[in-house]
Amino acid sequence: MAGNGNRMDGRVAVVTGAARGQGRAHAVRLAEAGADVVVADVPGDIATVDYPMGTHDELAETARLVEKQGRRAVAVEGDLRDTDTATRLADTARREFGRIDALVPSAGVLSVADSTWDLTDDQWDDMLGTNITSVWKTCRAVVPLMIEAGNGGAIVLTGSVGGLRSVAGCTHYNVAKFGVIALMRTLAWELAPHHIRVNVVHPTGVNTMMGDNPAFRQWAEEHPDLLEPMRGNLLPGVDLVEPDDVAALVAFLVSDDARYITGVEHRVDAGFMLK
Repeated sequence: MAGNGNRMDGRVAVVTGAARGQGRAHAVRLAEAGADVVVADVPGDIATVDYPMGTHDELAETARLVEKQGRRAVAVEGDLRDTDTATRLADTARREFGRIDALVPSAGVLSVADSTWDLTDDQWDDMLGTNITSVWKTCRAVVPLMIEAGNGGAIVLTGSVGGLRSVAGCTHYNVAKFGVIALMRTLAWELAPHHIRVNVVHPTGVNTMMGDNPAFRQWAEEHPDLLEPMRGNLLPGVDLVEPDDVAALVAFLVSDDARYITGVEHRVDAGFMLK
């Protein structure tokens, strides 16, 4: 959005998974565009995920980076798999700002298993709970406030190339991300009369703790037969895209420049899906 002025002046965005990674990049990019931002995440690790989750201090740093852009930031801590937390997030946005114009539920995790039948109940439950159920609960809590305000708005869900071309060892992740597509399409139909647009962004691997961590690298080295068909992107030398690359598209999709774009899947995949 550089060079186009502040497209989000006077507007409010809610971003989850905001302690770091893609969520932080979205929050800061929307603040640069002029939005005040409610940032949410849950401190504390998840037992079935082999890398550390975001922390209280990291979420506070995201809020500081939003404020550095001259915008207001309000941080909400809690597990969005929990209905009460999702409700508290929406209520906080209403109380602090009186409106919500953009919703970007980007909280997500990744874990792996050697096969679909090797997955445990806890792996399945934690993955779907975080990557699709919490997204639905966040939308369920926030959407009525957007409708009530009558300002229209935009929602951008975070998908993955894993929801388009299943990634080996990640059945539960693939299922969750495919579910995000169905959620987006349904919401786009339901919210069109309210001028609320809904889209999904499918990144390839992203340079975040989730996308590149020691546990996943070790698993990949131990299973070259599973991972080899999925390695690399079409554009040479691009193993991972940066969070800012994804945030640029998210910022466009919530802006008025995308006022007629809804119900669409968008890829930031460096050509991965053409391989």
